[in-house]
Amino acid sequence: MPTECIPYKETNYFSELILDYLAQKEELKPFYNRFPEIENFKAQIEEKAVFPMENREILVHSLKKQYAETAVSSATAKNIDSLSQKTTFTVVTGHQLNLFTGPLYFLYKIVSTINLTKILKEKYPEYNFVPVYWMATEDHDFEEINFFNLHGKKFKWVNAEERAGRDAVGYLSTNGLEEVYKLFSAEIGGGKNAEELKEWFKKAYLEHDNLSAATRFLANELFKEQGLVIIDGQGQELKELFIPFARRELTDQLAYKTTLSKAEALSELGYNVQVNPREINLFYLDNEFRERIIEREGRYFVHDTEIEWSREEILKELKQHPERFSPNVMLRPLYQEVILPNLCYIGGGGELAYWLELKDYFEAEKVTFPVLLLRNSALIQNEKINEKREKLNISIKELFLKPHELINRKVRQISNIDIDFSPQKEHLVQQFQHLYELAGQTDKSFLGAVKAQEVKQLKGLENLEKRLLKAQKRKLEDHVHRIAELQNTLFPNQSLQERQTNFAQLYVEYGEDLISSLLKELNPLEAEFKILTFGK
Repeated sequence: MPTECIPYKETNYFSELILDYLAQKEELKPFYNRFPEIENFKAQIEEKAVFPMENREILVHSLKKQYAETAVSSATAKNIDSLSQKTTFTVVTGHQLNLFTGPLYFLYKIVSTINLTKILKEKYPEYNFVPVYWMATEDHDFEEINFFNLHGKKFKWVNAEERAGRDAVGYLSTNGLEEVYKLFSAEIGGGKNAEELKEWFKKAYLEHDNLSAATRFLANELFKEQGLVIIDGQGQELKELFIPFARRELTDQLAYKTTLSKAEALSELGYNVQVNPREINLFYLDNEFRERIIEREGRYFVHDTEIEWSREEILKELKQHPERFSPNVMLRPLYQEVILPNLCYIGGGGELAYWLELKDYFEAEKVTFPVLLLRNSALIQNEKINEKREKLNISIKELFLKPHELINRKVRQISNIDIDFSPQKEHLVQQFQHLYELAGQTDKSFLGAVKAQEVKQLKGLENLEKRLLKAQKRKLEDHVHRIAELQNTLFPNQSLQERQTNFAQLYVEYGEDLISSLLKELNPLEAEFKILTFGK
């Protein structure tokens, strides 16, 4: 498959924090443990080797319970069993329970995770490496996950349950998705690939009772042959392992004390802080709601409810019902690393940004901080689109320009007249230098008048240049339209394709070649944005 690469910096879609992290800027080194280079994983393995065997046994037992009603592939079953061995480690990515996987980068996250385990196995054959997808079942941002985009249309799930948006999304009933299925089926059309997509949607969302089970089914169907292990962190067995850490969160507010200073340090370096910690970073969770826990004057309250405890009472509740205590975004990473023998977390730029606030917290809790790896990013096009790009003489790098910048550049290039007035401006500046010299020899108050006239005339030339460019755009209207159409196809809503388009739009065209090609082409240790060109 033809592939091209472009540095992340040249895409103009990644934050300075992530670009500086990829560049291994010296000032960011206190915020992470080891940089994701293959040689660094040996030390990471050795540091994580202290992971308790008891935790492994509980993890395997819990995973087998979670998979009780799922068709487990031999590759996944083997990976789950191997987690009981002290020589097995995980590579993890996490994602929300987006409807029908949501944006395309859901695939890139998991492919990056699977491919890293393969690379590690080749480098360190004496160990086993298991790819894990952490389902964010305890999130409650329903409005962020209840839709997907296909062919420029938004397919939205309108959940009739009043608690949607307050409950942990994994609990949500799949009621109401029949209508989405009908609309999706009509939009996707016919053919072998379309029928497969319809079947996946139907079995996932119409034959499973809640969103957690539906997402597990779909992710398993897409990646079971690669041995992907899907985990739901909710459950008493796993939460019991986190009791000592949740207890310290309630009594000592350790996360707040350690992450606040790290967030402030990032801010002082000029970076935007992704997440600000709360004094208590736990939610209280039951079948009706997920609300944050607040401490005031020695008593603990559940926000927007009448539930409250003394310190002794809440610690008793934690011991008896640890599954009711749900980590927020600041604590979830620690929880993940406590229950998994994990080496590396793979995520997007926003995720890595808040992980970079957590290193001191991990050290305070004596938990190994994982390697942080930016997931692969890609732009997928077919040969026909690529041929259009070449005919329009647009480079890969130019595709990533803002629309007006790309069009202006191309109009200037193809015009048979010179639209650049830089020589005229330079000549004008030189002429005014003589006037400045003259003014300096007379009344100095004349300098202001000369300066005002220079500004006026330069502004006039700029306006003429803009009017000429606008006139040429009208003259080359057809060419301008084709440029805009091409860019809109590859960058829907003037955003990266991977952040907008659902995988179904590509799967209906490429079928199983889509995922197999991603597995072949995406190397998570190559820190570049890839452009993949599929055949017609």
